[in-house]
Amino acid sequence: MKAAQIPRQQHLVSQVLLKQFTVAGPDNRGPQVRPVDVRYPERPNKLKSTRACGWADAFIAYDPASAEDLWNSVERRAPAAFAAVHAGTPLADPLHVETLRDLIVLHYVRSHHYRSVYTTAFETVRLKVRGEAVGRFPEPLRREALRQTGLHLAGEGALDAFAERLVEQSEVTQDYGTGALFRSSIERDFNKARAMVSNWHLNALTPESGQFLVGDNPAVAVRTDTRPWAYNMAIGDAHSIVLPITPRHLLALTRNNIGSTIPRALIDQINIVQIRAADRYVYMHPRSTRLETFARETARRWRTYGVSPYRASTS
Repeated sequence: MKAAQIPRQQHLVSQVLLKQFTVAGPDNRGPQVRPVDVRYPERPNKLKSTRACGWADAFIAYDPASAEDLWNSVERRAPAAFAAVHAGTPLADPLHVETLRDLIVLHYVRSHHYRSVYTTAFETVRLKVRGEAVGRFPEPLRREALRQTGLHLAGEGALDAFAERLVEQSEVTQDYGTGALFRSSIERDFNKARAMVSNWHLNALTPESGQFLVGDNPAVAVRTDTRPWAYNMAIGDAHSIVLPITPRHLLALTRNNIGSTIPRALIDQINIVQIRAADRYVYMHPRSTRLETFARETARRWRTYGVSPYRASTS
């Protein structure tokens, strides 16, 4: 696929999921959801279509077709699973259970958080490789520099610069630059994460009262032994991975079965996690006016204006 053909607006939040938070728009505009900008919570936001929400610019920039096929293999099964959720029987059919589990993993991996972790990990490894090359193999580096450039490198600074040049020339770094490495990594890690949580319990939870909102980084690994909950840790360190799928339903992959309802005291914790973990927006049912107020107040309290938790590593 040529660069010009790569879709720029690639949805990280499935539209089939966002539609669960919508009402029909006026004048036959289709389903619409209410966004709140958590970076600038005072900014008013109009209702938007699901198509205009939950996307990232060229998230997979290199030949995204295979990744799209992988996502579609989950998303095309989602409507039937959501129908079972609304009917109160989400766990009765093993096929629906598999779909809902995969939907959590899909949103955990296809996310701003995953891209941030990937970028940070690559930069860390690149610095480590360069440092080890200079520290452990200075003479081979000098010989290679002489062969390539005709220069005798004496100082450590010059040697470090040449090591960086070799790293930049490597196939792995080239694939990182084109986005090929990211695409293969995210596909691999989707299957890896699915295997890691294959023996975790799927819980379909409803609140005793109140409603859920959903963020643009919606499947969040959490630990529940702090207030507010810690979030965005590695799967192995998490107590659960939570994903709101309607204003009245939450999916949670947990190490133990935790029942079917959530006390009112925990609803705010779940919504706070969505607000703090979001890149830019959280979304809610347009008639959830109290939840909109809560989202704005929480963003003012817990977020630094204009700052995303993910942009520093991807810039």
